[in-house]
Amino acid sequence: MIEMVIDSIRVSLSNYQRVVILKQKENDRYLPIWIGPSEADSIAVRLQDVSVPRPLTHDLMITIIKELGVSIDHIVISGLDNDTFFSKIVLKNGSDYITIDSRPSDAIAVAVRSNVPVFVKKEVLEKAGVRIDNEKGIIIGSDTETQNLEKTVPVNQKELDKLSAFTDFIDSLDLDDLGKGTVKK
Repeated sequence: MIEMVIDSIRVSLSNYQRVVILKQKENDRYLPIWIGPSEADSIAVRLQDVSVPRPLTHDLMITIIKELGVSIDHIVISGLDNDTFFSKIVLKNGSDYITIDSRPSDAIAVAVRSNVPVFVKKEVLEKAGVRIDNEKGIIIGSDTETQNLEKTVPVNQKELDKLSAFTDFIDSLDLDDLGKGTVKK
């Protein structure tokens, strides 16, 4: 397995989809993974140390895991099939390891919140990894990934400000009434 770090989250100029760019820790090889906007926002919130008043879904996951007496050890981008990446969240319970299937975007969001390493299997990086020729300013990799990455830009503050509507909405909720007036089956 090869250790990676999160290099950036970018937005496609052509379709506004998000891509998280993982960078090989000891090399200049990158792994772009297209993810949903919610997951991109969740990762960005943590990377930029944005404070939210209530736990987001990934925060909740980590709290549940910790309350069960288990720790998050690392995550692995474990496979690639038909342009779909697969990953695992690896938990440690004493001397035992528990492997949980996960979407890469969720696994990465959990990893950034719990400060655990991100790994990718060698065959996945060989299949989908790209390099950047800094002298020529071009991406070297598969034609599809090269074309898609050339149309991306880093997430800017304006994009992050869009999260404020979400935060304002959550702040306005009255959770004391949650579940009252519902019909029990």
